Amino acid sequence: MQDVLADRPFVDLGRWPTPLEPVDGTWMKRDDLSGLGLGGNKLRKLEFLLGAALAAGQDTVVTTGAVQSNHARLTAAACARLGLACHLVLVATVPRSDPAYRESGNVLLDDLFGATVHVVPDQATADRELARLHEAHGDRLCSIPLGGSDRVGALGYVAGALELAAQLEADAPHVRRVVTATSSGGTLAGLVTGLAAAGWSGEVHGVAVMEDVPPATARVERLVAELTDDLGVAVDRAAWTVHAGIGPGYGVTDPASLDAIRRLAAASGILLDPVYTAKAYVQLDQAGPRTETVFLHTGGVPALFAYQPDLVADPTTEGD
Repeated sequence: MQDVLADRPFVDLGRWPTPLEPVDGTWMKRDDLSGLGLGGNKLRKLEFLLGAALAAGQDTVVTTGAVQSNHARLTAAACARLGLACHLVLVATVPRSDPAYRESGNVLLDDLFGATVHVVPDQATADRELARLHEAHGDRLCSIPLGGSDRVGALGYVAGALELAAQLEADAPHVRRVVTATSSGGTLAGLVTGLAAAGWSGEVHGVAVMEDVPPATARVERLVAELTDDLGVAVDRAAWTVHAGIGPGYGVTDPASLDAIRRLAAASGILLDPVYTAKAYVQLDQAGPRTETVFLHTGGVPALFAYQPDLVADPTTEGD
């Protein structure tokens, strides 16, 4: 399998392997520590996506996401590293307009990394802006889908799964399940395929944070089918499942995940994010015993600053 991936266009962006360590009674795969641009899972996808762009002679990149998109931030950072022009079409889908959300966190970093940012009110406007950029740049433009989740981007988590399987064999052979957040589907699909390729026989659980379980599952099924066809890997459909996330919607906080952020930070110095990892972490125990579980930390820490109003303690309780 490593030989198959070695034949694919690739550019080295992260610091691998990321640690696998015991945290809070479970195991944690620290892809939040992947390096460039304050880290996160999207770097693994971008290594293959931008490798393909460079191989095709493309010099301009465009991608899309929510205003506080981690994927957009890391695309901007990777383009800065590689000398590529970067356009980010950010859709105001999350019902927030406070200054922290609109100006801090990932948005601030997008600007520092030199990206041209287009904030639009809805998906229809985003589609028009993407079409305009295609017309302006032609074949020189690399268009990366939401979350970097296509057959090429998902190869990043095939590689990540092979890395994880080797670490589990060496350090935690008793682990029987992996839990992670899922939204655009590429991380979960790559994990499922890569772990199957490695011969690991445990369970993979995704916690859907963007949409309901049926469409989230369909996204992953489609990508797994494309990967297995491409790589010649057999995946047991019973080995993975998608669970419903908590809270009122994508990018909207809830008390349980905010409490999880505060508790884990105070107990371990590790930061979850309010959009993805915290919402998956609070459901960790539903998958099975913590001691037999590894939590894939996909990053997203810069979003904490965008959600600062939600995380600030109520001053009326200080000293109680």
